[in-house]
Amino acid sequence: MKNSDVARAWWSGRSGSSKHLKTDGHSLWSYNLLIATVKNGNRVVFDYTSRGGHFYSVTTSKHVGLAARHGNLVAPE
Repeated sequence: MKNSDVARAWWSGRSGSSKHLKTDGHSLWSYNLLIATVKNGNRVVFDYTSRGGHFYSVTTSKHVGLAARHGNLVAPE
């Protein structure tokens, strides 16, 4: 799967994976870092970007950007 397909799978509640992005349909991981999940029925994406102040890596930032198209961007917990 492409990374964008994995992000769409997460949004649709389906599992999927690419080389460094995976989902079980509920949670989404970039490498082994949880970057998105479902809370109270809402899809939330943790802002692990430099703009969000919680930069992790360039690749993870790209993964967050893909997921943010499908969920609400929030600060990591």
